[in-house]
Amino acid sequence: MRRDYQEAVRKTEKKSFFCQNSLARSIPFLFIVLCSVFIKGQSGPDFNILADKAFQKLYQNPDDCISYSQALLISDQNQEHRIVLQNIISQAYAMKGDYVQSVNIYSQKEDSKEKENLSYFLQTAGDYNLADQYQNLDLYGQSQRIISGLLSDPKLLKGDNPRINVITAKLYQLQALNLGINRNYDKALENLSKSDQYLGFNNQENHILEIENRIFRASFFMRQNKLEEAKNLLESTLVLAEKNTDYYFLQALAYENLSRYYFLKEEYSTSADILEKGLSKIQNLPYNSLKAKIYESLSKNYFALHNDAKHHEYNKLYTELRTKLDSNTKEGIRYIVKLVETNQAHNLEFQNQKQLKKTSLIAACFLVLIIGLIICFLILKNTNKDLKKQFDFFKKQKIQEQKPPENLQSIIKETTSINKTPEKDPNRISKEKEDEILGKLEEWEKQQRFLDKSMTLSALSSQMGVNTKYLSEVINSTKGKNFNGYINELRINHIARLLRTDPAFLNYKVSYLAEYSGFSSHSAFTTVFKSVTGMSPNVYIQEISKSRTL
Repeated sequence: MRRDYQEAVRKTEKKSFFCQNSLARSIPFLFIVLCSVFIKGQSGPDFNILADKAFQKLYQNPDDCISYSQALLISDQNQEHRIVLQNIISQAYAMKGDYVQSVNIYSQKEDSKEKENLSYFLQTAGDYNLADQYQNLDLYGQSQRIISGLLSDPKLLKGDNPRINVITAKLYQLQALNLGINRNYDKALENLSKSDQYLGFNNQENHILEIENRIFRASFFMRQNKLEEAKNLLESTLVLAEKNTDYYFLQALAYENLSRYYFLKEEYSTSADILEKGLSKIQNLPYNSLKAKIYESLSKNYFALHNDAKHHEYNKLYTELRTKLDSNTKEGIRYIVKLVETNQAHNLEFQNQKQLKKTSLIAACFLVLIIGLIICFLILKNTNKDLKKQFDFFKKQKIQEQKPPENLQSIIKETTSINKTPEKDPNRISKEKEDEILGKLEEWEKQQRFLDKSMTLSALSSQMGVNTKYLSEVINSTKGKNFNGYINELRINHIARLLRTDPAFLNYKVSYLAEYSGFSSHSAFTTVFKSVTGMSPNVYIQEISKSRTL
């Protein structure tokens, strides 16, 4: 069970990692805009102090930061000051996981008529912010296009301007995360090293960027199976982060990453303790995306520890928070798409706008029509496929209920084997050995030992005293599928038969049916059930219930 669970975690790790770290990526951009107060002689030390205080509040409580920055925004009419404050507010909402408000605040800045008069620094910083917004919303392709364009600018890479260097460092960091998403960890680590090269100034801005890069580097090490290097780096990073007692977010992020080391080592109790420590840093703070990741990891650890009470407690917290965050992400995507469309329209105002709008409208209508037809076709295709699968499944069930006696089955098997013209293959096992393995498999199926969660190909071969390769070959050739497909189909057929023959099972929750039939998760059970039967467990239960009432 632990191995299956660990494998599931590895499969889902990529998305969850970049989801939680999108928050950490967003924060250091604020350091960038703080530097802008020295541009064009419009700024003074008083505003620099106020903006720095607003930034510090990001690590203490994003809600306090928003209130404080909005109060400053009301009283300050300086255009560049307002951009600084709006970026701080936008990033505070991103840290909370409220991407709708984050994009809304960003769009207010982007709609400014004075944008074209801004300095190169602030225009570049604005482009970076847009790339970061895309990254937060999992729109990695759009984010990468902006990053690639910016990093091709020689002016940005000179390295002779401290303010520009911070942008460059963040762009390389963001590109490293994009490469990590595509599992190109060597290139990702190279980009983190490039990011570090632009952090040559001893201030808080550079210090936080260095801590973030260390956390991301450790995470990539872990994905390269360099577990001890990752652990040592995270432990030393925690020492740095905890020297600054107000850096709760970075501390929690480092603890969450360190917990993965112990999870992969199957030291679930230690992993859970570390996660609890990380959670305590942000328990009463609205860092919702990071909280959701910690809740999910705690739920998995306590599941592995068979602590059902805590598993269900944290799983409930995770599900509720994840639903809220997913809703915000979808809405944020809608807003940012609308924002980009608006900006594109403004950029084309000096051209033949009426003709362009007409052409765009026609193209959009055709595109919607084509997409609609494709979607309808796919829906009909999938519906027919599912209906055929359902028909075949019920037909198989009916045949099983009318199964001939064992002796007749053996006659059928013998007849089938006679009609086959076997060809000798030196690499294949003998017919006698194959029959022996099939007999053991049949006995194993009768004993329903496929319901054991920890059952694997190697475990089964060990129990049967059969070579793993031979067992796998027999299953593939006689069952028409690999071991996982074979055992999952046995489990689904078994639970489907119980639902059909024992009315008590119709009243059980799907999560219990998943557990009973040997699946490690509700979602895995539902996915396999539909792939075998052509319908979800709930639909199948409804169909069985209807047939009983007729």
